[in-house]
Amino acid sequence: MSPPLLELRGLKTGFPTRAGEVKAVDDVSFTLKRGKVLGLVGESGSGKSVTGFSIMGLIEPPGRISGGQILFDGIDLAKLSREEMRSLRGRRIAMIFQDPMMTLNPVLRIDTQMIEAIAAHEKVSRAEARTRARDALAQVGIPSPEERLDAYPHQFSGGMRQRVAIAIALLNKPDLIVADEPTTALDVTIQAQILAEVQKLTTERGMALIWITHDLSVVSRLADDIAVMYAGRIVEYGTVADVIDRPLHHYTAGLIGSVPSRNKRGSRLAQIPGMTPSVLNLPEGCAFRTRCAHADAACEATPALVAQAGHLHRCFHPLREVAA
Repeated sequence: MSPPLLELRGLKTGFPTRAGEVKAVDDVSFTLKRGKVLGLVGESGSGKSVTGFSIMGLIEPPGRISGGQILFDGIDLAKLSREEMRSLRGRRIAMIFQDPMMTLNPVLRIDTQMIEAIAAHEKVSRAEARTRARDALAQVGIPSPEERLDAYPHQFSGGMRQRVAIAIALLNKPDLIVADEPTTALDVTIQAQILAEVQKLTTERGMALIWITHDLSVVSRLADDIAVMYAGRIVEYGTVADVIDRPLHHYTAGLIGSVPSRNKRGSRLAQIPGMTPSVLNLPEGCAFRTRCAHADAACEATPALVAQAGHLHRCFHPLREVAA
């Protein structure tokens, strides 16, 4: 059995404030193998994006990784210097941001930006780098790639800019890509095209992919495994089939129930009551208990991540026990 490409062990990432430390990521663990896709799901503020930025070494001070390990191909990324991390980032590990303009410089042509991304890690001629850039644009479905290399970012539509951002992430054939909600702002048709392209590239190249999103319908089509995050912690973790079809945590069930396609026509859209608590001042015990109809005195203790029915959950009253 092949070892995982990426393994997080008890990752903790915090941001100190005058009121105390914000525990944005608190004891997160998961594994990811080559050629597999992990969907990291949760509401805004659940810690999923900070998890991605922690893996990439993009946590800016005073924020810091305060505990745990990020093992990438046996290397603990949390212990690398900025220079060592920079040599990996863009070459073996790449990131696709939610807003492509965070990746693209508006005053530089696309070919300039793509050639620089290659030259930062390899000594190749400009002609060879341009050829690779053109091929990468063609691979993500951009028509007339040779001509589009000479264009500026503002000359592309939002969907095309995101395709360019994906092409840049793929330039150096990384082993791992972290995608932070890259299709959220796109229309459904373009989103479906990009998802199909990413899935094909992951399979063909044997890359590992972390897809960060709040949209369960997206990861149900794309991912192999799903980790559901709430208030900085993973509350449910397993295969797509197990988590989507047989959820155990009430938060996961609430996310699934709020997807419009699962509601009957004419009925009110289901929603999770209350608001996500501040990670600076979480309730004692289970962080979800203030929004859960099944919470009782037992939930005032902190639940552990336990195995049941083939996957992991963090709940004292999992759905199957409540249903029974």
